Amino acid sequence: MNTKLVIIPTYDEKENVGLVSEAIFDVSPRSDLLFVDDNSPDGTGKVLDEMAAKDDRLHVMHRQEKNGLGRAYIAGFEWALERKYEFIIGMDADFSHDPAEIPNMIEAVKNADLVVGSRYVDGIRITNWPLSRLLLSKTAATYVRTITGIPVADPTSGFRCYRREVLEALDLDQIISNGYSFLVEMAHTSWIKGFRIVEIPITFEDRRAGYSKMDMKVFRESLCMVWRLAFRCGFRRTPASRPSQS
Repeated sequence: MNTKLVIIPTYDEKENVGLVSEAIFDVSPRSDLLFVDDNSPDGTGKVLDEMAAKDDRLHVMHRQEKNGLGRAYIAGFEWALERKYEFIIGMDADFSHDPAEIPNMIEAVKNADLVVGSRYVDGIRITNWPLSRLLLSKTAATYVRTITGIPVADPTSGFRCYRREVLEALDLDQIISNGYSFLVEMAHTSWIKGFRIVEIPITFEDRRAGYSKMDMKVFRESLCMVWRLAFRCGFRRTPASRPSQS
């Protein structure tokens, strides 16, 4: 069995799933791939089933409704832990996360517990974004760091690689956020428990096809969640002693 699993949540990504699967298997042929589809009305689920029938490395989880990024990832993480994967990568389907970076993340996680593919470490690496969106993203990252103290340049990045020990230690049932703040909660909870987070630079490209799932409800949740995280740990700004790493 492969030890690496890539998890990709999907909702209306029919145009992307075939191409991104090919790109992932080209650079990491000994990885498995799990799509978590939230009953996409564009037929993404059917396309994924057809793909899975042709490649035993590819798996599909069908959920009954669009229930948020966080719940999709939690379902995928639980699936991965049940099957004893050692390294679990999360990424988007739309090529904003370059599959070519997967080998770099696997190499980096050998000396870390969580690897974050960062748009903002050692400079800014983003293409095809308007200035307004870049400013919003950078402001959000600064907001998170200021309130929580987490020393991560890009805490909202969704391109990550976890060791299974991190996911086992987090108590996934207690992860309460669901939109993009889920990414902040996962990073902060990992850090406050003492796990080592390492950032590697990536180039982020705006999606090639499909549409963004960001809306005002998700944005408001993200603003409030940062304060909940700070309160939950008593506004502590230093992590616990680092767990021993096997």
